[in-house]
Amino acid sequence: MEIDFCEQFVRDWTRYFPGADLPIVFSYVDDPGGGQPAEAATGHRCFICDLGRVRKGVNMIFGQSTLGCSGAKRYLGFSNEAVESLDDFLACGIPGELEGLRLKKTPDIAREQRAAVPRFEAPAEYLAARRIDGLEPGDEPQVAVFFAEPDVLAALYTLAGYDDARPDAVVAPFGAGCATIVQYPFQQAGTDQPRAVLGMFDISARPCVGANVLTLSVPWKKFVRMAGYMDESFLTTASWETVRARLPRASERAGDADY
Repeated sequence: MEIDFCEQFVRDWTRYFPGADLPIVFSYVDDPGGGQPAEAATGHRCFICDLGRVRKGVNMIFGQSTLGCSGAKRYLGFSNEAVESLDDFLACGIPGELEGLRLKKTPDIAREQRAAVPRFEAPAEYLAARRIDGLEPGDEPQVAVFFAEPDVLAALYTLAGYDDARPDAVVAPFGAGCATIVQYPFQQAGTDQPRAVLGMFDISARPCVGANVLTLSVPWKKFVRMAGYMDESFLTTASWETVRARLPRASERAGDADY
């Protein structure tokens, strides 16, 4: 991994997106060194909330024992065990036993949707998460994740399709917040023409991010191409300058970063 590339990206990002959050990057590793282990799980804890520290610059390591959510263990690839009553939970629940999230009309619809998604298995024992400015020589990032508000997201969405004739260069599949930033983009990374993944529509995970924040997750090889196009793309035009001028300053964004 080229540190020079990351340093150049940070300079370009700061120029075109002043005040916007730097992306975080994921990689699967067998050696947990080089990051702070997440606290061992003692109850339910959302992985998206845990990432708040990573977004602030703390390098962290996650494994099966440190994830406080059975869904996160599944969507990060550390467990393929079916969660009991998951389909009821996603739908209307079980009267007197389980309150449903009401994200799907019926358990059958939830089951059919879940069966349509290929299982994801973690390729190594740990998931390393760090902000891009914390990468070190020898790191092998595999996915970049942007937590972004609408104007920044619009630019990233457009940049993701800059060299792609497909109208769906960005997809927005249904899934938990962690599925849309880990499972889906890692699966895309294994394709010949990876797509970016728009996410963080998960109502249960949204309290862990700001009110105006969604995510765009990009397989690393696509991210590198996107970064290389910044200086020749719409980011150099008067149209973007008009939008860039209204991007909130860091002090204005502080109240939105309640993670």
